[in-house]
Amino acid sequence: MINTKEHILNVSLKLFMQNSYKEVTLKEIVKQTGMSKGAFYHYFESKEQLFIEVINFAFSSVMEVPYSNFSKKSFYQFYHDYINYFINEEASKLTVNYISLTFDALKFVPGFQKKLLESQQGQMKAWKDIIQAAREQGEINSPMKDEEIARMFIYSIDGFGLHSVLEQADIEDIRNSLLTLWNSFYEELKV
Repeated sequence: MINTKEHILNVSLKLFMQNSYKEVTLKEIVKQTGMSKGAFYHYFESKEQLFIEVINFAFSSVMEVPYSNFSKKSFYQFYHDYINYFINEEASKLTVNYISLTFDALKFVPGFQKKLLESQQGQMKAWKDIIQAAREQGEINSPMKDEEIARMFIYSIDGFGLHSVLEQADIEDIRNSLLTLWNSFYEELKV
């Protein structure tokens, strides 16, 4: 059973996904949770504190990708593991509202940009490490630097995610299209 604080976070996340931070009122949050204002204040001091916790709650899986669970033996398998994780954990969140929520978080949540940048640095490191290992094992051979290859994969995720939102693509179509793109790029990198 979901606890009261999680209930407030889930309801608030839905509201913040439907409208911007500034448009969602405390009155609306209280009404949608079915709680009294006093009960709300038992869990959160303010709408601002609630928003910060909603952002931490909503973005934890985005910022804490389990790269250690992905293959270390093959670059090919690594990016397949990454896509499977992305599709299973993140693709359902890809909406215009989720993108708007990200920008609200950048504006209103202290330290969010820093956390996002740290997450991106971790992402870059994981990709560079597997690319370097693949190069050392003879799996790939390219005049491109490891970081350039990593950026091609990472930036294609970002661009693909945005286009998928705009086109309202099916999750399986996203997976197949991204795999096709990455497999083609991988073939160009192979020995």
